[in-house]
Amino acid sequence: MVSCSQKENGEASASAKVTIDNLQPRRDVAGQIIDAHGGCLQFFDQKFYLYGTAYDSRKDSLDISNYFCVYSSRDLEHWTLEGKLLAEQPTGVYTRPYVVFNPATRKYVLWYNWFPKLWDGQAGVAVSDTPIGPFVITNLSAHLVGKGPGDGSLFVDDDGKGYYIYSSMKEDYGVRVERLTPDFLDSTGDTGNVMAKGCEAPVLFRRYNTYYALCGPVCADCGHGSEVQVFTSATPLGKYTTKPQANINRPTDFQVKFQEQNGSISRVETNSYAVIVAAQQTWVAKFPIADGAIYIWMGDRWDSRPDGIKGHDFQFWSPPLEFSTNGDIMPLKNAGRWFLMK
Repeated sequence: MVSCSQKENGEASASAKVTIDNLQPRRDVAGQIIDAHGGCLQFFDQKFYLYGTAYDSRKDSLDISNYFCVYSSRDLEHWTLEGKLLAEQPTGVYTRPYVVFNPATRKYVLWYNWFPKLWDGQAGVAVSDTPIGPFVITNLSAHLVGKGPGDGSLFVDDDGKGYYIYSSMKEDYGVRVERLTPDFLDSTGDTGNVMAKGCEAPVLFRRYNTYYALCGPVCADCGHGSEVQVFTSATPLGKYTTKPQANINRPTDFQVKFQEQNGSISRVETNSYAVIVAAQQTWVAKFPIADGAIYIWMGDRWDSRPDGIKGHDFQFWSPPLEFSTNGDIMPLKNAGRWFLMK
C-alpha cells in the first residue's frame, strides 16, 4: 500500500487504484496531450508535479522557441497545466528541467541545460517560492568541474544535501556527480569520479544505503530507445562502479560474439539496438510504501507521435523496479498498462 505521508523531493503518496497507461498519450483535464519531456515527476505538499520541456507543434527539439512547463495532479491521472516555469529566459535552446525542494531555504530550485548557441552547454539555475513558479534565474552558468555540461538532473539526499549528476560534453560526455551549495544555487566543486564516457540522460537516486546512478549512450532523440547502464556507490559522490550485466534496458538474450575477418578479430553485438523499452531515460520517481519505497523508471519515447508533432511524443512509466537480494536492479518490464494501488 503506497502511503501519503512524505511531502517533499519526489517521495510520493496514494490512496486508490491508479491506471498507468503507456499505450495512449497522457492528456490534461482540458483534453490536450501533455507536452512535458525530458524532465521529472515530483511530489510536493500533497500534489504530483510533472516538469518537462514543451515543444508545442514544432518538429525539432533544438528550437529556440522551446520552454519549460509544469502540470499538477492529485492522483496521477487528472493533470492540470499550470503554465511556464521561467518568468524570463535569455534566447537559447532549453532542455532537461529538474526541480527539487530545499528543506533549509524552503525554496524550490530548478536546474536545467541550455545552449546560448549550439553546442555551448550551460547549466542554469532558478528559484521559486512555489513548485509552479514563476522561477527566477539566479545563475546562468553554474560553476561545474566538467566543462560544457549537457544533460543533468538533481538529487536530494536524506540529510538534505543536494547533488547534480550530469554529462560533460567537452570531456567525451563523461558523467559525474557534484555536491551543491547549501542553497542549491551552485556547485561546491566537490565531485566524484567520471563513472562513464559517451553517455547522457543521467539520474541519481538512493535505496537504503546504496546510491544508484543510471545513464545511457549518447542518442539524440533516438526513436529506437537507449540502453540504461547502472552504477552504484556507498556514497553520493562515489566512487561509482558497475557490472557488465548491469544494463536494465537490454534484453536478456543480448549476445556478444567475436568473428575473424581479414586476419583480425572483431566484436559483433547481436541485437545491438534491441532494447526492452524503446525510450530514453529521463527520471526515476520514488514513492514511499509501508515497508520502504517503490521506484518508477520514466523514459521519453522519441519519434513515437503519430502526427509528427514533437510535443506529442509519448512517455513511458515503468512498473515498480525490482531488486535482487544483493541490490541489483532487475531488467525493465515493458508494460502497456499497469495499476498502482494507492
